[in-house]
Amino acid sequence: MTTTVKGQRRSIEEAVAFAVGHRIRIDALSILNEGTASPNEIAKTIGEGVSKVGHHVKELFDSGCIEFVGTEQRRGATEHFYRAIARPFISDEEARALPEETKREFAALILQAIMAEGLASLRAGKMDADEDIWMSWRSVNLDKQGRREVADEQAASYARLEEIEAKCAARLNEADEAGTSTVVAAMGFERSRAGRPPGERLAASEAGARPSRRRTAI
Repeated sequence: MTTTVKGQRRSIEEAVAFAVGHRIRIDALSILNEGTASPNEIAKTIGEGVSKVGHHVKELFDSGCIEFVGTEQRRGATEHFYRAIARPFISDEEARALPEETKREFAALILQAIMAEGLASLRAGKMDADEDIWMSWRSVNLDKQGRREVADEQAASYARLEEIEAKCAARLNEADEAGTSTVVAAMGFERSRAGRPPGERLAASEAGARPSRRRTAI
């Protein structure tokens, strides 16, 4: 996911930060997360000039944030098509066997997608209008067994989400409705620093909580 920029290479972290550092790149990533599109199609969707969008799409590609699919002739012009880099679903065993660099790239791509979708939704006002929005995060102090239990709980939640989606697809098909495109994300990872002692951290978390009817927690 690195590229040469003015003689220097962006790290994976820098590439992700760069990708979500401009509103056009955020919107482009959100569109490309859904499938293949050209800069021209993206420009029409977001109401921006083709040359401006093309510039940002090229930067995303040069940074390794998206991948090139191919070209197609349309109205006498050659359009280049791109898509978000595929994020395969792999098992715990497969993930543990991956090289460290590959693990890092997978994590970066998922984080990039979540950040792009979240920022695009926030800017579009979708989070304000969603009465069922759920957003939460916290740091918890876990031992090895607890860390595994949390991972298992997240895996079970993912499986349940697939069941809900399948039932919704059947209902939507019967009603001939499109439904609402909804992002459901979950992450669990070791924090960059140890943080406060468990007792102090709990008190701070409770003091900072902001429960509301929109079920948003900090």
